[in-house]
Amino acid sequence: MNFGYKKLYIGGELRDSISGAKKDVICPATEEVVGTLAWAGKEDAELALDEAQKGFKYWSKLSLKERTVWMMKLREEVLKNDDLLRKAVVMEMGKSYDAAWEDIESIVNALEFYPGAMRNMHDEIIPDLENTHRHKIVNRPAGVAVAYLAWNFPLLNVGFKIGPALAAGCSIIIKPSGLTSLSSYVLGEILYNMNFPAGVINFISGPVSEVAYTMTTSKIPKVLTMIGSSESGRQVMADSATSVKHVSMELGGNAPFIVCEDADLETATNIGIALKYGNCGQICVAVNRFLIHEKVYDEFLEMFIAKAKKVKVGFGFDEKPDMGPLVTLKDRERILKMVEDDVASGATLVLGGGIPKDKKVGNFIEPTIITGLTTEMRCFKEEIFGPVAAIMKFSTNEEAIELGNDTVYGLVSYVFSNNEKEIRRFSEELDFGEVQVNGVKYAIYLPHGGIKESGIGHDCSYLALNDYLVKKRITIAL
Repeated sequence: MNFGYKKLYIGGELRDSISGAKKDVICPATEEVVGTLAWAGKEDAELALDEAQKGFKYWSKLSLKERTVWMMKLREEVLKNDDLLRKAVVMEMGKSYDAAWEDIESIVNALEFYPGAMRNMHDEIIPDLENTHRHKIVNRPAGVAVAYLAWNFPLLNVGFKIGPALAAGCSIIIKPSGLTSLSSYVLGEILYNMNFPAGVINFISGPVSEVAYTMTTSKIPKVLTMIGSSESGRQVMADSATSVKHVSMELGGNAPFIVCEDADLETATNIGIALKYGNCGQICVAVNRFLIHEKVYDEFLEMFIAKAKKVKVGFGFDEKPDMGPLVTLKDRERILKMVEDDVASGATLVLGGGIPKDKKVGNFIEPTIITGLTTEMRCFKEEIFGPVAAIMKFSTNEEAIELGNDTVYGLVSYVFSNNEKEIRRFSEELDFGEVQVNGVKYAIYLPHGGIKESGIGHDCSYLALNDYLVKKRITIAL
């Protein structure tokens, strides 16, 4: 399946890059070209900034009711083009057709949720203690937003950004990852065909050194938002200091998955398998370190191995695999080297650790399990971002908390226990933006954000609106 040539979407128009540069999209499962993109440079980025500024002047003047009409129209068009958008995600990511629905659902839910959330952002009245003035705080759109997105959920990440930005009254430039820009460009065609207001949403992809740097250092954007690595986040923050900007970032993670001695092991292993091998482990909230109480360690490991062996690796619209390929060959080499290094340092390879015998083409890797780790090993310290389950044992809950917190990251943590007192303790002492107990749930109305090196601000929920709004105080003398 080949999507042909796709253009940039800037200022309400589909455009070739000014330089004429193009880039092929390679399917990570087949290694075949599945499309060609207009590949932007510095001049295209400058054009996008100018057009987004014009778009902001128009969009910010519309009432929330008027903005909502356009957001609902876009929602309808996304649903009408569900199949096309899903296929684009499948071909650029290698995930299954069924799994790609999560990307579409994110956009649909965000466009529906945020107008209502914005309506609930009421002006705040401040009582005057001397009864001499009236005071209120009002919300106003911040300005042009620029969003840098990760490749693992190409359209889900778009939904997380356009929902709150549009509802708040901001225009936005989205730079998807160069690895997975195809679905965003397809969405740009949908926006063009429905005559969405010019400059309000823009899609542009190209080299970070030209496109991202140009937009980050520009004084036009008032909001920089990002989903990516902590290293990239720090670089964007440093480059952005040409002017004062709102910064919101969801960055790296190193999630602990703590299973206490009284946990429901059936539930824990089922959720652990889904969180570790779903999307080939390429999820910011994927489990990185399984910490299992020594009294249930052997039973947990036996159950986990049995279920991991049943994970179906594949690609295609008919196969319905549980796990597709990694996004690049480089990522596969990196992950296999991590496992190799830790095994050389004393860890035990229990399952996998190689390339499936029937997958000669594509970036496929086996579901992998290693045990016997120490805190100095790579799979404990680094974000794996792949299908490797690093399983350790602990003796006391104090040790589990210490091990869980032994990371610079602080995105999400998971706990399985039936002791209410210990649940409260884990919830209080685990140093993460999210603590999920005996289950896992993500939804557009639930805040998602990290602390420490895992980010600033939130995606999802009404809290995301704060990244696109400024507060203005109005005081009137009586």
